[in-house]
Amino acid sequence: METLPHISVLPKETMEQLQPRSGGTYCDGTLGAGGHTWQLLAASAPDGRVVCIDRDELAIRTAKERLGDDASRAQFVHGSFEDMDTHLQGLGISQVDGILLDLGVSSMQLDMRERGFSFAKDGPIDMRMDPSGGETALELIERVSEEELARIIWEYGEERLSRRIAKRLKQDAAEDKLTSTLVLADAVSACIPAKLKHKSRIHPATRTFQALRIAVNRELDQLERFLEIFVDLLAPGGRCAIISFHSLEDRMVKRCFRELAKTSSLPPDLARKAGERVHPICVPITRKPIVATEEEIQNNARSRSAKLRACEKVAQ
Repeated sequence: METLPHISVLPKETMEQLQPRSGGTYCDGTLGAGGHTWQLLAASAPDGRVVCIDRDELAIRTAKERLGDDASRAQFVHGSFEDMDTHLQGLGISQVDGILLDLGVSSMQLDMRERGFSFAKDGPIDMRMDPSGGETALELIERVSEEELARIIWEYGEERLSRRIAKRLKQDAAEDKLTSTLVLADAVSACIPAKLKHKSRIHPATRTFQALRIAVNRELDQLERFLEIFVDLLAPGGRCAIISFHSLEDRMVKRCFRELAKTSSLPPDLARKAGERVHPICVPITRKPIVATEEEIQNNARSRSAKLRACEKVAQ
C-alpha cells in the first residue's frame, strides 16, 4: 500500500487513541480522501477490515483508487455517519472495535470550485457535501426569513454582525445579485467595519460561510444523532475518536463523553434501587482535547483548529 497523496489531520495521535489491531473491525464515518482509512487498514493488517462511510460519492471513488489493493478489506457506503447503525446492520455488523469521525470539510472539496465551499475560488453558492440532493446554500438563503438567516449565522458561525449580514444577503438574493461565492464573500465583507477587518486574522466571510455550510449539511443535527447511537455500536473495550474543528462540535462531544462517564454518588446497592448508574458506560481517554503540533500546522494549515477527543466503552 503506497502512501496517500492526502494529508490527514492528527494522523499519529488519532491512531494512538484508537489503537487498531490486527483482525479488528473499524468504521471511518467520514471517509474523505481515505487518509485515516489507509492508516486503519495498515494497522489492522492483514485481516482487519474498515467500513467507510461518506456522503460524497466522489470521495468514495477517489478513496477506492488511492487505497489500491487494500480497498478489498474495506466496505464503502454512500451515506451519513448519523445512520451508522443502519449502515452497519445492513452489512451484518453488530459492533465494531473502533469508530472515527473527522468532522471537517476535506481539502478535496474545498479545492473544487464547483462545490462552492470556499471564497478562495469562484464557484456556485452550493456547499452541499452530498451534491446529489438537498438544497444549496443559495436556496437556503432565499428560502428562510431574514430573522432565521441571522440566527443561523449567529448560532453556527458565532458572527456578531449576523443581523446586518442577513439583511444584506436577503436583499441581494431578492435582486438576484448573489451569483457566485466571490460575490457572496464580497457582500458579507461589505457588512464588516474596516477596523474589525484590520484586527481580524481571518477573512471577513469565514464565519458566515461556516454557518451556511453547517446549516445546509445539517452537521450539528447529524453529530447529535451519532452521539446518541455510537455506544451501542462499539464492542466492549472499543474506542471512539472524534476530530472537530469548531467550538460547537467540540462542546457537544465533550458533554457527551462526560455524561457517559458519570456514575451515581450513592452506594452501589442504593444506586441500583434508585435506578441510577453504578458503572460508567464510557470513559474519556483524553483529559483535554489533543491539538496539532506546530510542525503539523506548518505542513497542514487545516490542522490548526482541529481538536481530537476519544473515549473507550467500558467492558462490564
